[in-house]
Amino acid sequence: MKTYFINYFKKVIYLIVLYGFSVAHAGSYDDFFTAVQRDDAATVQSLLARGFDANTVDPNGLHGLYLALREPSLNVAQVLVDWPKTDVNVLNPKGESALMMAALRGQQAMAEKLIKRGADVNKTGWAPLHYAASNGHLALMALLLENSAYIDAESPNGTTPLMMAAMYGTAEAVKLLIDEGADPQLKNQQGLTALQFAQRANRPDAAGLIATAIRRQRPAGQW
Repeated sequence: MKTYFINYFKKVIYLIVLYGFSVAHAGSYDDFFTAVQRDDAATVQSLLARGFDANTVDPNGLHGLYLALREPSLNVAQVLVDWPKTDVNVLNPKGESALMMAALRGQQAMAEKLIKRGADVNKTGWAPLHYAASNGHLALMALLLENSAYIDAESPNGTTPLMMAAMYGTAEAVKLLIDEGADPQLKNQQGLTALQFAQRANRPDAAGLIATAIRRQRPAGQW
């Protein structure tokens, strides 16, 4: 009987401890994502120091670093980039990385820090250079190229950064890519070239730059 009560109390204590841990973890989860949204770096730092996993995802499958860059909550992003256990190459359900979000937002300093942490400049599929080119972030495009970004990277449907710059970016972004060696004659899976992207978007400035680049590549008499 004595042994029975001892074992019973051990189970009770175990359940109390387990329940307390679960409640604390649930609270930490909510606190973490609230802090990310509010750019509350101190709370995030405290949670990480207490053992919270920096790579935890929210109900939509988005991790804290990606969310911090998207908000933007750059103080929190700084804490997460500096945290050694943060995986900077975690992808969200759409295959997007933290570096891709920084490239889309034009967050130059954060992109530099991510690259130093080992962020993948040339992930397969949509790449950071596609995102930087689509918003015409010249300095960030240059940073990616300096770190060996593949200039003619193909998205899942064969779209290149030059095509993205031609349709969504700026003439300056188109010029940068052409000057750095982007191939203006490539076609995506729909058979469209960067020139056709520019024409469809009614971007005569970008179209002119691309047309000139194509003429320079073709032998005389083939235009």
